[in-house]
Amino acid sequence: MPEKQIFVKEVALKNNCPVCYTTEGLYLTFSQKIVETKLYKSITSEIIHELACKKCNSPIYPVQWTDEIDLVVEYQKKAFTPKKPSTYIKKLAWFVIILVAIAVAAIVFLGLYNQL
Repeated sequence: MPEKQIFVKEVALKNNCPVCYTTEGLYLTFSQKIVETKLYKSITSEIIHELACKKCNSPIYPVQWTDEIDLVVEYQKKAFTPKKPSTYIKKLAWFVIILVAIAVAAIVFLGLYNQL
């Protein structure tokens, strides 16, 4: 089952980067997990957030966060509104559902017809 991440939101932070110590370049990125199969595509409620510095091109792991960065990230997580979890049925699934419904209807009709 292939899983992908879709970009939802990016927030620029005014904090110092713990790696290169610049005040510009820290970005908090929110993405949401999508599960896609041949029959359906589903947006899950699982949210992933990543903090990175675009000046020094390095990811900032939670171990490196200062107290100020931690407070800002917690605030942004509370202010973030994700996409609604949903499931979309693809054409192949609709075809299979209709085919099964027709087969069940035919079996019921033939069973009733043979009783008469």
